[in-house]
Amino acid sequence: MAAIELTLMSRSWCHLCHDMEMALAPVAEEFGATVNVVDVDADPQLESLYNELVPVLLHEGRELCHYFLDEPKVREYLSEIR
Repeated sequence: MAAIELTLMSRSWCHLCHDMEMALAPVAEEFGATVNVVDVDADPQLESLYNELVPVLLHEGRELCHYFLDEPKVREYLSEIR
């Protein structure tokens, strides 16, 4: 089984980003997924793409949710791909 790598587009000063990261941690652990947090402000292209949407949770470029963790949707998705 391949490792699942999720990407969380985030900002250091964004409370919604921190909330999603914290809420995602137990789900990621349950499914053996890693979460790579990417600061969109560090890259002008990413800032342009995700500016008003952060936090955005992605898997291989596919958006799973933004603003808030949609835990049922993420759990269903992770169950399907593992």
